Amino acid sequence: SVPRCYLNKQLATMRVLKGDPAELSCTVSKDNVTGVWFKDGLKLTSMDGVVFEKKGLVHKLIINKAEDIHAGKYRFEGGDVKTEASIFVEDPPQVDKVLLKNLTSVPTVAKAGEGVKLQIPFEGRWPIRAVWLKDRMELGDDTRIRVDKTDTCTTLSISSCNRRDCGDYKVRLKNDSGVLEINLKLVVIDKPQPPAGPIKIVESSANNITIQWKPPKDDGGKPVQRYIVERQQVGRNDWETLGETPRSCTSFTTSSVEEEMSYYFRVRAMNAEGVSDALESGEVKTAGKASPGAPDPPEIISASRDTITISWKAPRKTGTSQIMGYIVQKRKKGTVTWLPVTNVPVKDKKLKVTSLKKGVQYEFRVAAVNAAGTGQPSDPSEPASAQDPTKSPGQVRDLKVSSSDSTSVTLTWNKPEVQDGNDVKGYEVEMKPCNSLSWTKCFTLPAQSSSCRIQGLQAGEKLLLRVRALSDGGPGEPSELQACAGAAPVVSPRLLIDDTVKSFLVIKAGDPIRVKIPFEGSPEPAVTWLKDGLPLPSRAAVSTEDGSTQLLLRAAEFSDSGTYTVELGDGLEKRETFSFQVQITDIPQPPGAIRLEENVPGTVTVTWEPSASEQWEKNLYYTILKRESQKGLWHVLGDLIYNNKFTFTRVVPGRDYYFRVVAKNDLGASDPSETVQPWKIWKKKAEFRVKAQKYRGVNQNQPPRFLVPLKSHVVVTGSECHMSCAVGGHPPPKITWYKDSRDLSRDPSYFCTNDFGVCSLVVLGVTKQDEGEYMVEASNEVGRAFSKAFLAIKGNC
Repeated sequence: SVPRCYLNKQLATMRVLKGDPAELSCTVSKDNVTGVWFKDGLKLTSMDGVVFEKKGLVHKLIINKAEDIHAGKYRFEGGDVKTEASIFVEDPPQVDKVLLKNLTSVPTVAKAGEGVKLQIPFEGRWPIRAVWLKDRMELGDDTRIRVDKTDTCTTLSISSCNRRDCGDYKVRLKNDSGVLEINLKLVVIDKPQPPAGPIKIVESSANNITIQWKPPKDDGGKPVQRYIVERQQVGRNDWETLGETPRSCTSFTTSSVEEEMSYYFRVRAMNAEGVSDALESGEVKTAGKASPGAPDPPEIISASRDTITISWKAPRKTGTSQIMGYIVQKRKKGTVTWLPVTNVPVKDKKLKVTSLKKGVQYEFRVAAVNAAGTGQPSDPSEPASAQDPTKSPGQVRDLKVSSSDSTSVTLTWNKPEVQDGNDVKGYEVEMKPCNSLSWTKCFTLPAQSSSCRIQGLQAGEKLLLRVRALSDGGPGEPSELQACAGAAPVVSPRLLIDDTVKSFLVIKAGDPIRVKIPFEGSPEPAVTWLKDGLPLPSRAAVSTEDGSTQLLLRAAEFSDSGTYTVELGDGLEKRETFSFQVQITDIPQPPGAIRLEENVPGTVTVTWEPSASEQWEKNLYYTILKRESQKGLWHVLGDLIYNNKFTFTRVVPGRDYYFRVVAKNDLGASDPSETVQPWKIWKKKAEFRVKAQKYRGVNQNQPPRFLVPLKSHVVVTGSECHMSCAVGGHPPPKITWYKDSRDLSRDPSYFCTNDFGVCSLVVLGVTKQDEGEYMVEASNEVGRAFSKAFLAIKGNC
């Protein structure tokens, strides 16, 4: 007998991009086989762009540049063998690479009031659906915005743009071969908004008025260059320009005012595009002249045999004009006559008084002078002698807080080390808030004191405290508490994050967003909430009490998705933050109408209009189901499908099919979209053939062996995977497929074939669960053989 010819490698179905080369090849066992190629059942003798090639046992069909006409089902026949496969020519939407780079790398800039036209030409298999989106919402036609589309171009037109049109835009081009998304940025520039108000009156005296404002909330897309300040006298119609300030200065002082006169002020911001509308103040009235009040008594700084140096502070009440200087007077202790120290006012707040008599005690007082005249004099200073200074005492020792309650702090200390001729005459206790620069005298205590109690404090108030010894030589160096001492223990602000506080929340649209976060801190820290680094929307409500803070939005909207941050601060530099993500979603809307086509003989391609929820749902996918009678059970054909197309290959001719498509996300499934009429492939009448009995020769038994082993595959979720190998042996081996050691023979999700030793496994609608190790076992009465390969799944782009 003549040995039969069989296939070592069969044809494999492939998908190819339009314009790319494609190649179908098979391998036979005999070199003298002359093969014939068929396309869609018709014999091929010649075809544009197609070359037939034979090299030894390998027969090839080569397409130099795939076009739509090359798509179809191909079959090779030669000798005793026959194998077939399909070529799918994909033609996804495409945009010129140079144009795409120019559109995405540089923002489109327009001036407010001008028209904008963004035009994107595209190529690809028709029909192509074009959608424009801004902030994840699809744009439609209105009074200003128009979206146009032709077979080769899509255009977004804005007739008169404004600052609200700024932002990120997305163009989504989609056909049955794929999706192309293009991200664009539009910047609209305009004159700035008015400065932020209200106008604050910092100073209003008889001679000067100082106003202050805040920068505009929107600078129009161009930096503010300067501010223009104008003034109008009450009762008049004209405005007078007072001057300009640079953009870094948001205050202005004018001295051209009259006493007891009322004015209005207004401020405009200017950038390269123009001048903003004005921010106006209320009525501002200048004061009449008034003399200053009395300063505090002067302090003795130092003394020598004929000089005493004194200093003082400005009075709390300065009158209605600036202080121009101070009158200083002196007298001997025990007398009533005050004598001037200088003939003109002293501008500084420190003076060295000379020509004094040694050993005599003097008292001093000062009075402030402004445009209204000389104010009330201060009380006399402590008496001081004109004599060479003696050595001041040392620092008090072991200063500490011995006790505290809700309204007081008790200090204790030990006296300084004794120094010859310089006994301690008393102690001075001072305090200041932690964020203040000036000290306040609390007590002057006798020499025998070693403690004091400071009362009248607020619960949680933090202070710096210091004590110094006093002697005839003056005050000694102070001893200061190195940490803030308060009337209640200080606890640094800290967020108490536990398992109940989630870092990622998925909220259904319309449901409330309620996030409660506990914290600790004493005194109670300031709490700030932000969304994407900006203040919360006006709909958000924040409540903080009893060591916890809560964010509440009563009805979630899609715009509420983003990053939320809660921040604690203690008024100094200590801050703590926590951020979490919120994703607003909803049960998807149902898909659109379903279309059925037999693009490849023996299969049905199911396509459907996308769900409207694709506009806002990133994790949306589809599940397709079928049943074989009008009242039968529905069975899942494919799940986790991220496009709008699915091909069902195991169609039985003559059987009625109904199909259903459901959109899904993390919250659930939409209502289904279904076909109403049944779909079928008409059954062809079977041909009757008489097969002659073959001659049985001598025993040619051979154990199974793999002529072509399995190969590993990497495929996309939702597509089909074809795994194949070639097996030899006599008697013909029995073929069994396994996945992770599980027999697949009775699993309807897998389709197995064995054509003359060429064994194939088709995985329909690949999901992540199909990933793993696959093994094929070939066995006959002589022996067994195995081949293994791995299937890897990657997400759909």
